[in-house]
Amino acid sequence: MKHLVSVTDLTKSDALELLDLALQMESVNQMEAKKIPALKNTTVVNLFFEDSTRTKLSFEIAAKRLSAEVINFTAKGSSMSKGESLKDTVLTLEAMGADAFIVRHSQSGAAQTIAESWWSNASIVNAGDGTHEHPTQALLDAFTIRQRLVGGRSTGDLAGIKVLIVGDILHSRVARSNAILLRMLGATVAFCGPATLLPNGFSSLVDQTFHDLDEALESRFEVVMMLRIQQERMTSAFIPNANEYSKLFGLNLERFKLLDSKTVIMHPGPMNRGLEIASEVADSKQSAIVAQVSNGVSIRMAVLHKLLAKEGKL
Repeated sequence: MKHLVSVTDLTKSDALELLDLALQMESVNQMEAKKIPALKNTTVVNLFFEDSTRTKLSFEIAAKRLSAEVINFTAKGSSMSKGESLKDTVLTLEAMGADAFIVRHSQSGAAQTIAESWWSNASIVNAGDGTHEHPTQALLDAFTIRQRLVGGRSTGDLAGIKVLIVGDILHSRVARSNAILLRMLGATVAFCGPATLLPNGFSSLVDQTFHDLDEALESRFEVVMMLRIQQERMTSAFIPNANEYSKLFGLNLERFKLLDSKTVIMHPGPMNRGLEIASEVADSKQSAIVAQVSNGVSIRMAVLHKLLAKEGKL
């Protein structure tokens, strides 16, 4: 592997290898020093053109725990605000010795454009591009599900696990990447949301679809993953109003109480508490939301190690 732009860059074997490697990285994160020299003398550039907290900090921590040098670039306040192109920005950072670019961009395909260009010889990791994909989020979600549900084991695939992804599917790169990866790993995946927030051709991505959350929850999914309503990407044409959406598709306390006590609740963040998920649900013992954040560091360490380490050993 040289790049990780899409979940489709991975085979099932690749994905399982990364999940197993992340388990080793988790043990590194539990060490007192929390650091290994695997990427010493390597430079990782966080090339972020969109606001981010979890993903950006997670990649930064992951790189530093592998002993890499980290450069954080944000478009705001850079020469891009003066009109510099993506190409020239990449060329400039490449000339400074970047070994990897972690790319987050509002335009779908931005990471792929860099990976396929002559501008850079660095490894490219897609940290979210438009409404396209977010492969490391899908990997950390798979890792979290396996951690919580696979017979108490931390290895193997997700065969037999049923996952329901609820909400703004249309604008969600997380939903797309998760649907592809989780099914690759053997899980059954369903989407639930209003018809206006389901993309064209979405049915090919999943095993089942619902337009009624209460009906979907009756099917007893082991994992319920709520998605953020991306209000910045939509107009009022998609949903009547926030209150109506919350009433129909929000995981409120009443719906939560009807779930099996072992149902795992997930959310990629950031959350709109009280809109797509109630605070009591997000903070419950069944919630894996904090674990998702923690596991993100281990997964991103695994990805960077796989792409950049000169030797396979830790």
